[in-house]
Amino acid sequence: MIVGIDDTDSRRGMCTTYLCAYLVDALRNRNYNHGEVSVSTPWLVRLNPSIPYKTRGNGAVAFEITTTTARTRLEDVKELVKSTVSKFSELDDANTNPGVVFIEDEPRSNLRVSQLKSYYERAVRTVLTQKDALAIIAESGFDYFGLKNKRGIIGALAAAAFVILQRYYRYDFTYELMAYRAKERWGTPRRIDEHSVWEADAATYPLTWDTVDVANRRIVFAPHSPCPVLFGIRGDSVDAIYKAYKIIDSEPVERIMLFITNQGTDFHLITHGTGQKLLDYHSYILDGVVESNPCTLVGGHVLFKLSLPTLSTRVDCIAYEPTKGFRNIIRKLRHGDEVRVFGSFKRGTLNLEKIELKSLNKEELRNPRCEQCGRSMESAGRGQGYRCKHCNTKREAKEVVTINRAIEEGLYEVPPVARRHISKPLIRMCATKGGGGGEGESVIIHPSR
Repeated sequence: MIVGIDDTDSRRGMCTTYLCAYLVDALRNRNYNHGEVSVSTPWLVRLNPSIPYKTRGNGAVAFEITTTTARTRLEDVKELVKSTVSKFSELDDANTNPGVVFIEDEPRSNLRVSQLKSYYERAVRTVLTQKDALAIIAESGFDYFGLKNKRGIIGALAAAAFVILQRYYRYDFTYELMAYRAKERWGTPRRIDEHSVWEADAATYPLTWDTVDVANRRIVFAPHSPCPVLFGIRGDSVDAIYKAYKIIDSEPVERIMLFITNQGTDFHLITHGTGQKLLDYHSYILDGVVESNPCTLVGGHVLFKLSLPTLSTRVDCIAYEPTKGFRNIIRKLRHGDEVRVFGSFKRGTLNLEKIELKSLNKEELRNPRCEQCGRSMESAGRGQGYRCKHCNTKREAKEVVTINRAIEEGLYEVPPVARRHISKPLIRMCATKGGGGGEGESVIIHPSR
């Protein structure tokens, strides 16, 4: 049986991954008298990061249970899950609406698997409703449980679907080891020795990543909310993750749990096609031409206008202040640059996560220089060309000159301090088939460190 869970936390506390870790440990330690219960490594599935009613990282969880006990024993498992969700969820928060999905009989038909594939991909990239989830639950005969308005079943079904889909499709995945605090410490300042974190990063990067932000000299693997999470170590190698964990010196840990996850994969991004309308709360990859030189807004945000030839329209692209040094890349753009942008779209504005500089405009029109004295000519009046008032020489038009650009073509990213959970760090991309290039394209990668 596969169990999916979502929407149990709030901004004031709790974490759905903690509830999952608690349940997994409880089930692994529990003997149902008629046989042993086996529980898989749990999955942490990040859903659409632009959903407006998300709590923090919009993550749902799932795990798989196998047992040699009679079928009726699965009812005991369900009751444990339901009671734990009811006990731990932040039900006093108006935006917390827990949902649980139980998949006892895995879908075998291509049609059912295809339905789950479509549902999971839409959960990560678009906006779904409870009606969407309930339709699949009813058609497939899945059991479910929810509290309050039960909105959590949307993410719970997506997380459970991801477990099944990994058997059929080669979705990119990574790992995260979560360390959790003792309950009496929840809501208090975290005690983590920063020197040991930098030491752990140095010993394991790039097999682990987004533990620290080198450019901004900050550790970024620990949350600032009053949730149970002490820290999380992300990476592509389980051995490297545990190596880093052993190096880190911190307050006592209540429990740890390794998750398989879709973090760091860029799966939320939709490649824009001709004729597609841009929708709010969706994340896109867009090709266009810089239409205006960047400007810095109040608050330190940097904005430029991007012309989209395939849509015959334009969008504002913005690098917000928290992206720190990434804004310096954006400031160096100029009118006429061909770029590919990556980010979430809302009300005509794309919030930048990455940018690929595909072709730099290295030409500039300048007033011609006098061939006799070398001085810059002045306009002789509208439609009358240019003249040198010293030598009385004339030229019909401005001249095109090649300029040096203080930036290189290639793919750039926001720093770890501003990176979304699901966004792929450039260190995970190879130079020949990076996220900015199409099939067979060679892309120069400029990681943030």
